[in-house]
Amino acid sequence: MITDGRGIPLTVSLTGGSRSDVTRLLPLLDTIPPVRDRVGRPHRGPDSLFADRGYDHDVHRDQVQARGIVPAIARRGTCCPITHRQLNASCWPP
Repeated sequence: MITDGRGIPLTVSLTGGSRSDVTRLLPLLDTIPPVRDRVGRPHRGPDSLFADRGYDHDVHRDQVQARGIVPAIARRGTCCPITHRQLNASCWPP
């Protein structure tokens, strides 16, 4: 599932129980419909992508970036406690 910044689902895909979610990342990004804002043309895709450590791989970062999306994917092997709704800057690269 991919949601917007307010948590509203934009696109959903179901996979088998033993299948890795990362295999559906790029197809999900490609199925995001244009989102109409209050004024102007619909947005064609997201500006950025926030993902957890399961998606941490340079190939995925490169493919997301090739679509014009800024990837913010947590790094593996880092401790990322969430306190007071703030994310640890060492886990989430800019």
